[in-house]
Amino acid sequence: MAADAQHVVWFEEITRHDVARVGGKNASLGEMVANLAAKGVKVPPGFATTADAYWRFIDSNGLRAVIAETLAELEAGRLSLAEAGQTIRRAVLRGSWSPEMAVAITSAYRDLCRRMGKAEADVAVRSSATAEDLPDASFAGQQETYLNIRGEQAMLDACRRCYASLFTDRAISYRKAKGFDHMKVALSVGVQSMARSDMGGAGVMFSIDTETGFDQVVLINAAWGLGENVVQGAVDPDEYLTFKPFLSDSALSPIVEKKRGDKAVKMIYASDGDLPTRNVPTSKAERAAFVLSDQDILTLSRWACVIENHYGQPMDMEWAKDGETGELFIVQARPETVQSRREASALMTYRIKNKGRKIVSGLAIGDAVVAGKVCVIESARDIARFVDGAILVTQTTDPDWVPIMKRAAAIITDHGGRTSHAAIVSRELGLPAIVGAGDATHVLHDEQVVTVSCAEGDQGFVYEGVADYETEGLDLAAIPTTHTKIMLNLADPAAAFRWWRIPADGVGLARMEFVINNHIKIHPMALVHFDTLKNEDAKRSIAQLTAGYDDKTEYFVDRLAQALARIAASRHPAPVIVRMSDLKTNEYANLIGGGEFEPKEENPMLGFRGASRYYSPRYREGFALECRAIRRVREQMGFKNVVVMIPFCRSTKEADRVLEVMAANGLKRGDDGLQVYVMCEIPSNVILAKAFAERFDGFSIGSNDLTQLTLGVDRDSTDLANLFDEQDEAVKWMIQTVIVEARKAGAKVGLCGQAPSDHPEFAEFLVACGIDSMSVTPDSFIAVKRHVAAAEDAELEMKIS
Repeated sequence: MAADAQHVVWFEEITRHDVARVGGKNASLGEMVANLAAKGVKVPPGFATTADAYWRFIDSNGLRAVIAETLAELEAGRLSLAEAGQTIRRAVLRGSWSPEMAVAITSAYRDLCRRMGKAEADVAVRSSATAEDLPDASFAGQQETYLNIRGEQAMLDACRRCYASLFTDRAISYRKAKGFDHMKVALSVGVQSMARSDMGGAGVMFSIDTETGFDQVVLINAAWGLGENVVQGAVDPDEYLTFKPFLSDSALSPIVEKKRGDKAVKMIYASDGDLPTRNVPTSKAERAAFVLSDQDILTLSRWACVIENHYGQPMDMEWAKDGETGELFIVQARPETVQSRREASALMTYRIKNKGRKIVSGLAIGDAVVAGKVCVIESARDIARFVDGAILVTQTTDPDWVPIMKRAAAIITDHGGRTSHAAIVSRELGLPAIVGAGDATHVLHDEQVVTVSCAEGDQGFVYEGVADYETEGLDLAAIPTTHTKIMLNLADPAAAFRWWRIPADGVGLARMEFVINNHIKIHPMALVHFDTLKNEDAKRSIAQLTAGYDDKTEYFVDRLAQALARIAASRHPAPVIVRMSDLKTNEYANLIGGGEFEPKEENPMLGFRGASRYYSPRYREGFALECRAIRRVREQMGFKNVVVMIPFCRSTKEADRVLEVMAANGLKRGDDGLQVYVMCEIPSNVILAKAFAERFDGFSIGSNDLTQLTLGVDRDSTDLANLFDEQDEAVKWMIQTVIVEARKAGAKVGLCGQAPSDHPEFAEFLVACGIDSMSVTPDSFIAVKRHVAAAEDAELEMKIS
């Protein structure tokens, strides 16, 4: 072996099996350069110094004894961690390169400059430990990376600083915790051409949902400038989600979520001073814009799938976009080590019951609930005053914070996204965390008692005081199989992925009005007629929410389509039945701008709601936006598993008018496999079941409204609560009748409601009637499944006997 080859090796000569030689990070880069370039994945060129080069440097400077003796002093308690780390790092930084090694490394740098067509190429100098990124231990972030390094001497200095970073305090304590022998871990340095992401953007990408382990999506975080801010959690990045199964079809755009982060700062190259990079504020235009175009999102997502398929496991990747050329690059890839190894057979659920005032909110990390005392620490200098078991509140974290993060009950940060340091470490530690909370360090104070809830979807909340909550362990392996399909009622797209492991047969009820109310917040007609709105406050609010949308109605369609697609993705390819909007006039009036478009009604429950709105001049344009969103979900994103359902359809004449309006908006029943269901919640739906079955593909029994209208009982009346009974004989007659008539007509029929979970005998009744499906809330799924299984067994025994 030539001397140079002992010290330096080019990425294309490295494979994933060379971890012992060049560390996990560089082995992965080499693997991709050698094997994935032909599949379109772009990795900036570069080379790596070897583990042998590291030991040559250590031995030629007599450092082995210094390191061993200092670590022995640390182990004996005669030196603190900070003193030991500083002693070793100082000794390494004083070391000099042997002529042989200096020539090998600088010659490789000159060759890289020639490849790039530059006299002095800008490079990233990255540490790569030889024991890093193992399946159950990630060394990511333990050693240093130096960006925007130019020139031979600067590059050699950066390599030496990488060697020294093998003995940062956090790296020493991490190896000790994981049981690694300090003297058996070497460091390789990767020298890689810099993509000009300082002029573009960069970030992190996972081929799995980092919160739930849902393995059918790619998660991308993005910020302007160099990617260190995203990794460190110094900014609140954009977040994008794509659905992996559809990425291979170039005709589809399966982007199921786009969230714009504030991206307040960006890291750029420094033109003066000692440091090669610096943070500067972003412009208003940058904060208001997405970092990546839809095409960029899809390209990166497809690369994530290629990389995951090649490695045969979920992956954690870093990417960069060159602002000069517009090119995208993968600059790092390693195995995802948390969700992909999570125990799948059991699921712990948390449910908040009574809670105090909401104080702050942000992105939820994990799905647990924790109550305790706050400990606000704004600077790493004050780490020593952290109280064990407290809820750590800080602006952001980096690897230096890990020792106290391990002692915290929960973590709250002002800044950061789902791929920030605080988020990643919290997942590894199994701690609930809320990141990107904005002003937590300003609002919360030491010793304040709060409850941290990450159990309510992708938004986490901090409540005043100790909330009342309950936990339940769900053993997925013990769930019985049933002939009757058990589906889920889902309203919140943010929580949809949380339940992906539950073996449900689809979504029996996805409530569009929840999305409109909570995620869109604007009355659709106020978007259609924005220019003529009289309410100036509403106009200002709408302008703020729709920033970035030239067409205000596109905001509604885009947000609604992404939310529904996220629910559809969670159960694909099983059917997902989306109920078109069923807000009442008083509820619609509460939407921004809604007051100008809604009539005042004495009894909104029986008024202008459901189907009657869709063909009315008062709302027809708003319904057209709903139809546009459904078309986008099915046609552009690819979710043909979406079934449309019409609520509160009073007559067959009304059914015909609604179907006509839908067809005019590109949703014709039967075209491209589109199925249209109707809610069975009015006595007329039962009385004319045969006629309704000729117009619709299925029925979903809404037991609340059907009970209300059959018994003439206001379901919201406290005084009449004892009369509201879904098991009343009259209601059961209605249910049995529509099931029989639907089955005769060949239409599907299901029920959405809590009665089967609350009353085992009601589940038995539905099974005996021959119902096709029941749709329940996720936390009721197992109970209903068991009730139905018992009822089916009893039914079978009766038939046999």
